[in-house]
Amino acid sequence: MSTPKFARTYNQNHVPRKYAPDRRRVGIYMSWSYPAEAGRDPSTLDNRFSTMTEVRRVLWPDYEAPEWSDPQQFQQGIAGSLELFFWAFAPFQEFVGEVTGNVVPVFQRIDQAGFKLPLDERVLADTDTLLVFGLDHTITGQQATREEIEALQSFLKREGTCLILGPHHEVGVSEDPKVRDVEYHHHGDALVPRQQRFGQYTRSVMSGLGIPVENRYGLRPKRDPKTKKLAPLSIAQDLDTRGWLKGVTTFNFHMHLPHYAVTTDDPRAVHVLAKQPIDTSKPHPFTDAGNTEFNMFLWMPPDGDRAGDVLFADSTIFSTLFGADESLRNFWRNIATAK
Repeated sequence: MSTPKFARTYNQNHVPRKYAPDRRRVGIYMSWSYPAEAGRDPSTLDNRFSTMTEVRRVLWPDYEAPEWSDPQQFQQGIAGSLELFFWAFAPFQEFVGEVTGNVVPVFQRIDQAGFKLPLDERVLADTDTLLVFGLDHTITGQQATREEIEALQSFLKREGTCLILGPHHEVGVSEDPKVRDVEYHHHGDALVPRQQRFGQYTRSVMSGLGIPVENRYGLRPKRDPKTKKLAPLSIAQDLDTRGWLKGVTTFNFHMHLPHYAVTTDDPRAVHVLAKQPIDTSKPHPFTDAGNTEFNMFLWMPPDGDRAGDVLFADSTIFSTLFGADESLRNFWRNIATAK
């Protein structure tokens, strides 16, 4: 846990950022209800985040320093593991802030203090690029309202806007416990329960906006068994006319990533710009069906009344819990400087 460069504040209202054509305003919207996630019963096996104690046990000794393990300094329940997300997003916020000259705020649908913030003009008016991280467990019932869908439609009518949707994984959909166990052993993360379904909020956004994409499964990316380096992305360079993936060969490793399934036959609707090779050393229903890659990064170019871009990228790509190298920072820079 490094010492922050500046004094940290809490319980402050967002200060709107001024528009400048060469300084993109980026913001993050966490689709969860913090109280609903932190308040889940730890005795429940499925559809919850780990407690910090469980994180420490599984990843021992990585989090045994007092700043993580001392209950008088860091929360040891589910709330503690939620705070790890904020720690991990901070380097992305700092990086983009340096590139754009604008702060990168993090909004929560319902925050620690119980303040509810739907996606409306308070979030959208001073934003050019909005990342919506679908980290809400489906069981908590987060759903975009009609007013939120209309606000996003209006946002995307503005020239130069970009909406990045990141619904997280969908593990254990099958009612068959044997299938759930196969999925669990495929990704190999002891902190993920046999069923963990994310992204009801982002799914409702996709439905409301008529976006033909679904988040499915939790797939383990392929790595070199000796070097542990990720297998390079399969990039559709001919489709990437905006240069979203300029200088990018890989993102970062995460043990269970969603497959962004395109549910339309219209090849013009959604461009699959990058696919990730799958670790096939352990079986999974998706690979059993003959698949060796999953859809990792998608782009919907402006179309009709929608002047803005829509991208699909999992929230872990913007997190440093799983590492960050030059390739990943190139991707962050491309997002931050998009024209």
